[in-house]
Amino acid sequence: MLQVSADRLQQLRSDARLERDTILERRVRGGEDPAIAVEEAPEVDDFVVLALRDELLEDSGRLAEFGLARLAARAGGPEAEAHRRNADRVEFELLRIIAAAVPELTVAVWRAGEHLTTE
Repeated sequence: MLQVSADRLQQLRSDARLERDTILERRVRGGEDPAIAVEEAPEVDDFVVLALRDELLEDSGRLAEFGLARLAARAGGPEAEAHRRNADRVEFELLRIIAAAVPELTVAVWRAGEHLTTE
């Protein structure tokens, strides 16, 4: 079971804010319209959800396997769809764990899961 204290959530959000700010600065310095860059950049809690997802994968020893499944799904080929479905199923379960453990992240969990197919 995932347990995230208020202090840890605050630290994760602080780290995520730095990551988001860095991405925005890079895009704006690269010539993008700041308004568009801010609109398109993921929210701070989106980064937190992905960090917790990766932490859960790493703790269970499945981070590399998950990454390879996502890569194989993007590469195409005869088994790409099966890899995508399997990775989606695993990610959906992890997102459920995150939402249950940290209700403050529920909206970000929904955003992270909106592209997943769990059928």
